[in-house]
Amino acid sequence: MSTPTPTPQFDTNELVINMGPQHPSTHGVLRVVLRLDGEKVVDADVVIGYLHRGIEKLSESRDWTQIILLTDRMDYVAAVANNLGYCETVEKLMQLEVPRRARYIRTILAELQRIASHLVWLGTHAMDIGAVTVFLYCLRERELVLDLFEEYCGARLTYNAMRVGGLPLDIPAAWDRKVRELCAIVDEKVVEYEQLLTQNRIWLERTRGVGVISGPDAVAIGFSGPPLRASGVKRDIRKDEPYAAYEEFEFDIPVGAAGDTYDRYLVRLEELRQSTRIVRQALDGLPEGPVMGKVPRLIKPPAGETYHANESPKGELGFFIASDGKSLSPYRFRVRPPSFCNLQVLPKLVRGHLVADVVALIGTIDIVLGEVDR
Repeated sequence: MSTPTPTPQFDTNELVINMGPQHPSTHGVLRVVLRLDGEKVVDADVVIGYLHRGIEKLSESRDWTQIILLTDRMDYVAAVANNLGYCETVEKLMQLEVPRRARYIRTILAELQRIASHLVWLGTHAMDIGAVTVFLYCLRERELVLDLFEEYCGARLTYNAMRVGGLPLDIPAAWDRKVRELCAIVDEKVVEYEQLLTQNRIWLERTRGVGVISGPDAVAIGFSGPPLRASGVKRDIRKDEPYAAYEEFEFDIPVGAAGDTYDRYLVRLEELRQSTRIVRQALDGLPEGPVMGKVPRLIKPPAGETYHANESPKGELGFFIASDGKSLSPYRFRVRPPSFCNLQVLPKLVRGHLVADVVALIGTIDIVLGEVDR
């Protein structure tokens, strides 16, 4: 009697593994379920929600000023951008006039925050791929930016740096001189970063042709910010729908052509230079006057709804707010976070690449999970 051939218990052609939610290269608590054929990624499923704190719903039970504190906790690497986007949305709903000096200082703070955010991105992205030295250099310069924020508002991460109608504080004495010194340092150090990475053979092999997405595909999927511009789409809210004082300054919008990980690196590197250019112009033309407009002691916007967006370091950060005209809290509060919208492209980017490339592709999107989950 012949022995029956055993039926295989598992299909060994494909392997399903979890990357995260506590993997050091997933930038927090992102979980990516990878389907692999050997080392090649067949498909990926992005699982989020591990850092969800209900900020949008909490905001519907806080008054209009208290919400500024909550916005700090979304993209905590670029808290000023959150403060600015929210305050300008409420000002738009209330039709408030913000003093010109306040708009200039807001622009300076927003660009300093862009520099700090891009430095965190560059350092962690390089470290993910293996360039630890770049990480140490970038954090060195970021500390100088945080020193300026600490001198301005007393905080180094979550700033509470804006108020509806203007700013809580004017800039300290000699602060503008220190900002100019920082701009000179950043311009000098960007050259150093380029010498370490831009023509580095290993960096080129790990980033060129990896995670390519075309301009039309980037637009269709909802990309914004540096990843969208790296695909050749010249879209920047600072230019297209100016806010704060951006319409008064000259700066260029860097765009890429290939739409790969390398182009996204080059775009952000050039944005560091453009940020220092904007800051210098704002300091040169800084007007005199108050930093707070005429705002009622009790903020209660009229009934209505509005949407307003700004160009955060990661892309289009939009706030939708509805007011019933009676309550001291928003009737509805919703956020359009760039990290959340940009993250949805990850499965498309990783298909066909190696497991090692997944690390580089998570980094190239530049996500913060506090903003993804809210």
